[in-house]
Amino acid sequence: MKQKVSTAIILDTRRPHSDGLYPVKLRITYQRKQKYYPVINERGEPYRYTLAEFEKIRSPKARGGYKEASLSLDKAEHAALEVIEKLPVFSFEAFESRYVTDYKKGDVFAAYRYKIAEIKKEGRAGTASNYECSYKSLLEFCKNKPLPFTSVTKTFLQTYEKWMVGSGKSLTTVGIYLRPLRAVFNDAIASGEVSPEMYPFGKRKYTIPASRNVKKALTLSDIEKIVTYEPKHDGEAKARDLWFFSYLCNGINVKDMARLRYENITGDEITFVRAKTERTNRQNIKPIVAVLTPEMKQIIKRWGNKPAKSDSYVFPILKKGLSPEEELAQVRYATKAINKYIKRIAAEVGIEKNVSTYTARHSFSTVLKRSGASMELISESLGHSDMKTTESYLDSFESDLKKRFAEQLTAFRKDKEEAEIE
Repeated sequence: MKQKVSTAIILDTRRPHSDGLYPVKLRITYQRKQKYYPVINERGEPYRYTLAEFEKIRSPKARGGYKEASLSLDKAEHAALEVIEKLPVFSFEAFESRYVTDYKKGDVFAAYRYKIAEIKKEGRAGTASNYECSYKSLLEFCKNKPLPFTSVTKTFLQTYEKWMVGSGKSLTTVGIYLRPLRAVFNDAIASGEVSPEMYPFGKRKYTIPASRNVKKALTLSDIEKIVTYEPKHDGEAKARDLWFFSYLCNGINVKDMARLRYENITGDEITFVRAKTERTNRQNIKPIVAVLTPEMKQIIKRWGNKPAKSDSYVFPILKKGLSPEEELAQVRYATKAINKYIKRIAAEVGIEKNVSTYTARHSFSTVLKRSGASMELISESLGHSDMKTTESYLDSFESDLKKRFAEQLTAFRKDKEEAEIE
């Protein structure tokens, strides 16, 4: 005999959203233990209401839009009851697996929502944001209608690409939006929901546009112009210094720079693990070691948190206790501020390139290359596991260096001219 499992649709008033609305949850109770699951609409967005609105929706006399909302919530609870009834033995793990699988089976958008929820559980707010952008773009293209996996064909993807480009998006953006779709498709095949024969990506099928490798690195003379620039105010000074710190610290990105703690500093070295690889390479996590130069010490002294406690962040970008979403928002704010001022500084000193925080990383790797560093050293310094990734980062040599090498190709003329003079 099955033990009793109860369900209920409730308004979770424990923590309101920033707009003052509360999320609707499906509450499952079993053996005095309760778990809550978000209830989402067809667009993949959670139902959220005020207390007054929810009372009207759940009222026996609900009318119009309130009645429609009530029916939708009842449908979600009914789907949960069906799953519970089919389980030989109830457990929260079995319920979650069956409920989520049944909910997303066969539909691309439902699979997206499941994937996004899983990514958020892992605390990967940035990746979740990328998937959400991809999801919303496809949803707009499909005019909010369901999208079965069977409909995602080579022709569908070509049409979507044409629509994106026609809407003013670049092929690089098309690629960024389609890679999450490909990942969702791969997950569906791995779980047995979709046949491998239906896979629309790859050779002789649809090929996702590759990112164009735009040269982003600066020359040493350009970097010198930025470093020696006299800031007009603290905003420019801080942006310039943090950009320069990124360049000197193995091209560290803003997120990893924001996560640096004083405990990462030992003597004249900074050791850190890229947030990007903490999850993907757990079996082979390679810390990055950067030399702590005098210039970097000065930047920390000027802008770093004080006192320098071992568990304190080096720079005042993050603070303890932030959620992944809040951390992402702070990193994006800091990146935006640095880019705003570094672009102004670049324009002031006569640099015509589009300079950003990304430029600091590319400049670090390219300057190493031009100085004769091995590909292995550059790859290790950047924290890459694949040499091809490193190669894509490297910029071409400076034109004046090319000219000097080209002159060597006809050095025999110079030797002949010097002999005739003598």
